[in-house]
Amino acid sequence: MHTVFDEIEVKVKNGIRLTREDGIALFQCNDLSWMGYLANLVRQRVSGEYVYFNVNRHINLTNICTARCGFCAFGCDADSAQSYTMSKEHVMEVAMKAAKDKDLRELHIVSGLHPDWSFEYYVDVITMLKQALPHIHLKAFTAVEVTYFAKISGKSIKQVLSELQAAGLDSMPGGGAEILSDRVRKELCPNKATAGEWLEVARVAHGLGIRSNASMLYGHIETYEERVDHLLALRDLQDDTNGFQTFICFPFHPTNTVLAETIHQTSVWDELKTMAISRLMLDNFKNIKAYWVMLTLPIAQLALGFGANDIDGTVSEEKIMHAAGAKSATSLTKEVIIDTIRQTGRIPVERDSMYNIFKIL
Repeated sequence: MHTVFDEIEVKVKNGIRLTREDGIALFQCNDLSWMGYLANLVRQRVSGEYVYFNVNRHINLTNICTARCGFCAFGCDADSAQSYTMSKEHVMEVAMKAAKDKDLRELHIVSGLHPDWSFEYYVDVITMLKQALPHIHLKAFTAVEVTYFAKISGKSIKQVLSELQAAGLDSMPGGGAEILSDRVRKELCPNKATAGEWLEVARVAHGLGIRSNASMLYGHIETYEERVDHLLALRDLQDDTNGFQTFICFPFHPTNTVLAETIHQTSVWDELKTMAISRLMLDNFKNIKAYWVMLTLPIAQLALGFGANDIDGTVSEEKIMHAAGAKSATSLTKEVIIDTIRQTGRIPVERDSMYNIFKIL
């Protein structure tokens, strides 16, 4: 007798799209090796033996934030002892220092939703960086930030994105998607972009030729059904725009958040399962990222056998995930990343932010 899992395997092997019911069944299944086998088949089909990485530097402009989400350990009020802001001069100083590394290809810029900064501050930062470092790719501002910029400036999403693009914005990171469920967002992050707003920003950005990443923060109060619906919302938008470059699944880190006493850290089992299911459901995404900052490097390495074909980059001074107790390093050398990939028998590929191959190693 054929089971739903037999049918899923037949679909995957024949390139037939999985349904919502298939996704839910996979999350309820605990045959991890089988899911890894299928995810690895798909990964090999779409990107062969290449594992991508880049040399990048994170700049978090401020941790002062009006959203104060329940799952966030990074954001704080202005009067907090932990609060900080970066002046434009400080941003430039950090960027110029990072650019001394001749391999640097990307600045990844995100921050809290500062209650007093104007939209012009963010435009000025991009303008300044692009003028000083025209060869560096600027991946900046999540859909949540763009929604906030529209609110504080009175401009439309399209106007905000067009101004940032004219200033030198090259692409957008995938953060802020969390779980694209209004139920979850009302409970955990009611003061920032709704699910519909996040998707709309991505749609408008893609229409302007600004490519972006997509993400999912899982392992808190969401249900399996909501995880699947999140993946389907991204898949549907990718069908329409083909503007997403990669998908990153972030396991929730409860340390230092208001959920610390009620939610346990995700298990490695769940992390690898979610990675594999993401690869199987997101059939129109070429790249699935094992973000070592959240997973730790050993689990990110393991995830390369569960559908991932990207391990992010050198990162350099990531603050947001580490505020929530991430135990990984705050940066890695290029050599460590290359060695980590080679240990899996895969081929390390240094890429730029648009997934153009710079060097096969």
